[in-house]
Amino acid sequence: MPPDTPRMVRIPRWVQLVGLPLILVGAWQFMSAVSHAMFIFVVAALIAILLNPIVRAFCALRIPRALAVFLVYLTFAITFVALGVLAGTVIATQVQSASTVVEKEFSTAPGQTQTPAEMKLDDLQQWLDDHGLSQVNVRQLGDKVQQKVNSLDIESVSGQAVGVAQGVLLGIAESLFNVVLVIVVSVYMLLDAPRLSRFLRRLFPHAEGEDDLVVRLERALLSYVRGQTLVSLVIGATAGGLMWILGELGIFQGGSDYAIAFGAFAALTEVIPYVGPWIGAIPPMAVALAESPTAAIAVALAFLFIHQVEGHIVIPKLMGGAVGVHPLLVIFALLAGQQLYGFAGVFVTLPLLAVGRELFRFLRERIGLEPWGNGPVPVEVPVEVHGPATPPPPTPGGGPATAGS
Repeated sequence: MPPDTPRMVRIPRWVQLVGLPLILVGAWQFMSAVSHAMFIFVVAALIAILLNPIVRAFCALRIPRALAVFLVYLTFAITFVALGVLAGTVIATQVQSASTVVEKEFSTAPGQTQTPAEMKLDDLQQWLDDHGLSQVNVRQLGDKVQQKVNSLDIESVSGQAVGVAQGVLLGIAESLFNVVLVIVVSVYMLLDAPRLSRFLRRLFPHAEGEDDLVVRLERALLSYVRGQTLVSLVIGATAGGLMWILGELGIFQGGSDYAIAFGAFAALTEVIPYVGPWIGAIPPMAVALAESPTAAIAVALAFLFIHQVEGHIVIPKLMGGAVGVHPLLVIFALLAGQQLYGFAGVFVTLPLLAVGRELFRFLRERIGLEPWGNGPVPVEVPVEVHGPATPPPPTPGGGPATAGS
């Protein structure tokens, strides 16, 4: 074997038969027992893999690694604060204005006995009656909903609201604690990344000029993040641009007023696989329904167009093979991540799949299973010959036996 060829480790058959099942069962039991800690370390590892190339670039400038890690986190903190200020000034103003429009739709104005939503329901019911669809009673459905709201026990609802508020506060406190843990663990991982890389190179020698495991994982994760960021920007800009066009054309008046907020929300929800584009359509649809049925139909068609462009053009071109696994495996991983870790598990699933695929390819090049046997075993099968009958044995006189002998 040439010295620059990676060493192939063969797993014996008895280990495959006994050891591997025991290892898999033990690993599953261990991960189930420490699922929360496992999730913290997985998220921290993904962050460390993503930031390690930047830290390595700082170190190339003769900056100590500890200082480089500090500068990287400081840069990201300043960036997030700047984005937060931007969201609080421009986007939050538009969001508040849009929510006010929706709230007015379900509030009774002074001097009126009906809300604008109830008036529109009456107009819709009149249109149905005029077109022979009087059996469809949308106004009665609206009255039932209003009666249900009015019949609610205010005290019980208030008590439930207090309980929900307490749960939200506890969830926020727990989330902040988890964020601090993730940052601390990722800092330690970044500081020890060179040592881990040297250990992996000794454990899995690689050929001359070949990237080691850490670099390959970094490339896979950066490819996914870059692709997802481009997809979010394209979809957000497209959604905001279409809403602005509908507003300028007079079809959806609120579209041009809140185009930035609608586009930013669509870009954020695009991170959620499969259902992200539909979630991004909820705020503009709510504002459009408060405006007119025509505006709602126009917004629905616009987001249907965005969904088709995303599925057939944007994702194939920009994402490419960033994840590179079968869609059924992606759906199963998303469902498993949601069941195990809730909404946060959905966000971690795809980058974890991208890293896991590269890890599997790396190990498959260096670890093999000993084959079970040297090939098929030949089996002799008796063959029955159907031919002329065998002649009788010769008689003692030397001639053939006859019937009269």
